[in-house]
Amino acid sequence: MRLWSLHPRYLDPQGLVALWREALLAQAVLRGETRGYRNHPQLERFKNHSAPLTALSLYLKYVHAEAEARGYAFDKSKIRAAKRHFVIPVTSGQVEYEWAHLMSKLRVRNQELYKKWKIIDAPEPHPLFLVCAGEIEPWERQQSESISANQSRYR
Repeated sequence: MRLWSLHPRYLDPQGLVALWREALLAQAVLRGETRGYRNHPQLERFKNHSAPLTALSLYLKYVHAEAEARGYAFDKSKIRAAKRHFVIPVTSGQVEYEWAHLMSKLRVRNQELYKKWKIIDAPEPHPLFLVCAGEIEPWERQQSESISANQSRYR
């Protein structure tokens, strides 16, 4: 499960569809509707929020908006209505780590997007998140040394 801190616009079609499905799964986890993935590290920032389901609903709202902009037909009725708006802090180190991770994925599966996005020095976060200074989030499971080693390449 990857609940990206990056703006969904950077994702390729496979990534956006996967994000939608994974965020819906995360919503089911937070609602107690599934036994799997309850302790997944990507859920920590939502679980630790004072309004976890509202936070995830807002997250999904922006994913849905990106899907609509691309002409996809994601079912908006699957998103629980959010009655208020807020932002969640995310560290600059986390955004950099995820950017390097995404660039590694795009380099393999979508060269066109990779070439388009690799010139970006500071990617925008998902609209739910506000970037603040800091290292990679403590809940992140770093998948490979090569991603960490290549982070400076995308700065």
